[in-house]
Amino acid sequence: MAFQTEYTFTLPRGYLDRDGMLHKEGVMRLANAADEILPLKDPRVQQNPGYLTIILLARVVTKLGSLPAVDTRVIENLFTADLAYLQDLYQRINTMETPSYHGVCPHCHEEIEVPINFMEPGL
Repeated sequence: MAFQTEYTFTLPRGYLDRDGMLHKEGVMRLANAADEILPLKDPRVQQNPGYLTIILLARVVTKLGSLPAVDTRVIENLFTADLAYLQDLYQRINTMETPSYHGVCPHCHEEIEVPINFMEPGL
């Protein structure tokens, strides 16, 4: 099995470009050390640490709809729900731990931890 480095996604709302075209389907790649370190030198991040998210997502979102490129301007103009979605996706694909759901087995009524796989439908 090949190591997965890119993940497709569908934004909840979508990016609306200047021509009124909606872009929802995209690709995010795994972050590398440079993605996390280099934006810290950016003056926009030094003036406003919250801008780190914008630069980081602009680096790792490699495709969004039919846009020729994804840059900080695109990320800045996402709807809030889409920005939150991408932040969550970034955390999920770049974290070592598999998230799980704490629940109760419907058959034996024992407490169980069920792994959650957000990347594959039905799992």
